Amino acid sequence: MVSARKRIWGWYFFDWASQPYNTLLLTFIFGPYFAEVARGHYMGTGMDEEAAKAAAQTYWGWGLAIASFTIAILAPILGAIADGTGRRLVWVWTFSAFYVVGSWGLWWVAPGGGEAMLFWAVCLFGIGFIGMEFATIFTNALMPSLTQADDLGAISGSGFAFGYLGGLLSLIVMLLFFAEGADSGRTLLGTQPLFGLDPEAREGTRFVGPFTALWYAVFMIPFFLWVKEPHTDRRPLHLGRAFASLKDLIRSLRYRKSLSAYLASSLFYRDALNALYGFGGVYASGVLGWSIIQIGIFGIVGAVTAMVASFIGGRADRAFGPKPVITVSILVLIFVCLVIVGMTRESVWGIAMDPASGLPDQIFFACGALIGAAGGSLQAASRTMMARHTSPDRATEAFGLFALSGKVASFMAPALIALATQLSGSQRIGIAPLVVLFLIGLVLLVWVRPKGELPA
Repeated sequence: MVSARKRIWGWYFFDWASQPYNTLLLTFIFGPYFAEVARGHYMGTGMDEEAAKAAAQTYWGWGLAIASFTIAILAPILGAIADGTGRRLVWVWTFSAFYVVGSWGLWWVAPGGGEAMLFWAVCLFGIGFIGMEFATIFTNALMPSLTQADDLGAISGSGFAFGYLGGLLSLIVMLLFFAEGADSGRTLLGTQPLFGLDPEAREGTRFVGPFTALWYAVFMIPFFLWVKEPHTDRRPLHLGRAFASLKDLIRSLRYRKSLSAYLASSLFYRDALNALYGFGGVYASGVLGWSIIQIGIFGIVGAVTAMVASFIGGRADRAFGPKPVITVSILVLIFVCLVIVGMTRESVWGIAMDPASGLPDQIFFACGALIGAAGGSLQAASRTMMARHTSPDRATEAFGLFALSGKVASFMAPALIALATQLSGSQRIGIAPLVVLFLIGLVLLVWVRPKGELPA
């Protein structure tokens, strides 16, 4: 018999196991590496450096947009099917396979592979990304069955804090022993990558794919051992019933004003946050000229602040509720986006800086710390707010809609960044649409009840 405490810890281990996909692949190692490879490819076709940087960001943006669109379409449908059958863990197993296969395949993304290599890089990343997102939906749906409603905020915050700690440790291991600088061929320790990996072929950095897959496979063991399905009736798969249930849930939104407003709000602010994560490393590589090692250190700063803020935010959530935590976090992220849009190595919104000094780098490091802190608290509080709008027996369906709200604009946000970058020819201006998305999310939050649909 697995104790309640052990079941909660097993649930925490999903965050620990899955976080490296965001930390290592999306933001700090593979994303910037892809930008380097794509930039080199486009410069080889005769583009100047600035045009090549913009083209690389555009390619990455459309790739993320397609993967996010796929998630948006399928998430509520699969959620309804899972709730209809009373089974969720089988879906976690299924999409865990997507996660492992997609991330492992990134090993073959080598420099000089041409347009075909860029295409397969985005496809493989998308497979793993879809696996990570869907596994998260079904894992989040187990949260309401873990404890009483008043403790959900603390558990959600602690889960994210534990996950960020895992992401931080995985990033440190990659930087110390594997990821090499493009110019030096050395890791952060000043040594060549372990296991005889060839720095000339960027094998140390490419190892981030298999490393992420192995990390997930090993650390999901406690989850699968300790987390059990809630006691519900097992029912055979009936697609018609599942679709009817989903249709009823969507129709009910007109009478559930708080849930409708929250789903609409999170549609914008969570997708803006995901895009900020997805393009932070690419921005640092193109605008500030940072190396993979510098971006990795930037990631460590962000992960530390995210870990601490998630834990503190979870306690604030338990004391004041998730809505104030969400509001403050969005305001901080709007401020950060405004700084990023107005910053180059030479100035911040017209205030001159010495491009040879370390001040531009220090400002962006501070932005990274704020993104980590606000983003960690925002995600944890958002998960709690959704749990306050559902019940354990329909949680997967509800979190499927939550994923839909988080992916519709996530499909739009990378597309808007890609379009703004393409039209302006500037990576910096390309980030501007995120400010608008955060503001819309903040305004819609006005109609969300602080306690959700729980008794007042």
